[in-house]
This record gives sequence, C-alpha cells and structure tokens, in this order.
Amino acid sequence: MQVNLLFRWFVGLGIDDPVWVPTVFTKNRDRLLTTDMSRKFLAAVLAHRDVAPLLSDEHFSVDGTLIKAWASMKSFQPRPADAPPDDGAPSDPPAAAAPGPDADQPARQDLETAEQTDPEPTPEAAAETAPMPKPDRRDRNADVDFRGERRSNATHVSTTDPDARLFRKSRGTGAVLCFMGHTLMENRNGLIVQAELTRADGHAERRAALDMIHRHSPGSTRRLTLGADKGYDSADFVAELRQACVTPHVAQKARGSAIDGRTTRHAGYALSQKRRKKIEEPFGWAKTVGGMAQTVLRGLDRVRARFTLTMAASNLARLPKLLTT
Repeated sequence: MQVNLLFRWFVGLGIDDPVWVPTVFTKNRDRLLTTDMSRKFLAAVLAHRDVAPLLSDEHFSVDGTLIKAWASMKSFQPRPADAPPDDGAPSDPPAAAAPGPDADQPARQDLETAEQTDPEPTPEAAAETAPMPKPDRRDRNADVDFRGERRSNATHVSTTDPDARLFRKSRGTGAVLCFMGHTLMENRNGLIVQAELTRADGHAERRAALDMIHRHSPGSTRRLTLGADKGYDSADFVAELRQACVTPHVAQKARGSAIDGRTTRHAGYALSQKRRKKIEEPFGWAKTVGGMAQTVLRGLDRVRARFTLTMAASNLARLPKLLTT
C-alpha cells in the first residue's frame, strides 16, 4: 500500500496520505467481523441506485446449507458437568513395607566397594549405556476410536468451538461439527437480500426463515410469496407465514403436507418452485470461491459475520453481468 496506487484507491487513501500501522488494521478488522457491520455492508450494496431496480419486492426464496466448523471430531468431548471429577493429580503408588534400620547396610557396603574398585565411566560411555528418554508430552494427534460410543449435543460439546453442533445433512451421511447458514433470495435476479447463520439443528431453517422475512419486510401489508423446499413443509411454519401475510410457496411432502390446493392451484406456485432452485448458486460460489466450505473462524458471531460478507461478495460478483444486460 505504500507504493501501489490501485490499493490506495481501493481503500480510499490519497497519494500523500499516510498508511495506517498494522495495529490499526487489525482493530478495524475486528470491528468489521461483527454481525451489525456485515449486515450494513450487505444493505449498502442492495441500496445502491443501480442495484435497487434489480430487486423484487414481492417474491422471495429461502434455503439453508451446512458450514463445517473449524473443529475436529476429537474435540467433541463430554460436557464438564457430566465428566467425572479429575483434579489431574497423579495417584500415589502403593506403600511398601518399611525396611529395618540395617536392611540397606549390605547394599551400602557393596556400593562403596564398587566405587573404590571400578573407575568412573566416561561421559561417552555413559551416554551409550543410558536408556533413551521418553517424551513427556502427549501426542496431540493421537488415534481415537469412537466405535460404540454414543455422542450427542446434549452430552458432548466441542472444546475448540463450543458453538458448533454435531449434525448430519441426511440419512446415510456422517455427522460433522458444523453451523447452518441461511439466505433469503429475491426471485427476479437471484440476489441475496438477507443472510443468517445459526447453530445447526432440525428447526433452525424455519426459525431463520421467519426472522429474515420479518427483518427484510417489517410490518409489510403487501402480499409476499416465499419459495422453499420440502424441509419447510411444516404446519406451524406455514401458519406463521400466512399470519404474516406471506404466501407459502413450499414444496409439498409426499404425505402429511401442510400445503393444499389453495396455494398449488395458482400459476405463481410453479414459477416459485422453479426460481427457488437458483438459491443454490450463491451457496456453491461461497463454498468454492468464498472459502465457506469450512470456516476458519470460531464463534457464532464471527462465523455469521463472515458468512454475511461472503453473500454480499457473491452479489458483487454477479452485478457486473446484471448491470450490462
């Protein structure tokens, strides 16, 4: 930044302006990696005078994805309350019978005789005969066998990132320590208008969808539509959407669906089901280009801020093509 004019222009520094010291940069980076700042950045991108006309005000889609946490399965240990007490003190060896007052006298005499007759060994000879010392530190990457051990979020927690949760995407897949990222997309051009990240559980997607739609259109009296996959087909979720003046364009489950003919008979339902699949593109970009396949941060707030900034970056990557068409 001292000599590159392009870097100076990008961060808003003039030619003669002094470049800040690394301490200032790190403090500003910590301020940036907060939920409020990342949401303000996303809102500023969408509020630009050239971007706002590209957005739809009525039709949206929602979906979620798993973000692998920066924690290994070996860090998933029993919670401190359930773990047996351990003060770390080594156990004392069993006490031996106390020797008599003259028990060691013959041994002492033999030792004195040996010292008088045997010459003292040289350092080289002592090094050759001495046993190799064993390392006293424990291997940090030791093999661990979890076979037969029942582990769950109720009884275990990650010592590396306590906010991460053990979750699996579907039946037949392995469970991993992860977070769950959620996005709200407008259906006109497929731009992300809201982003959220929560702990991974079976109800997180529906709760986050309600939070994002209320945050994006607070107190709206206009009829909105929200497209989603079968994971959102729940009676309580559909009822809350209708109460909030939102038409649930949710994919129907094979049995016990909460979506009936009142919704599926309209042509807009099929169109929403077709457009909602475009929400997978920002997820793919974030994991392949944005580095969100596995986060390198720890803590719910920092990972949420990074996820929101990545969704804003995916919008910026698509805007040049949208603005030229």
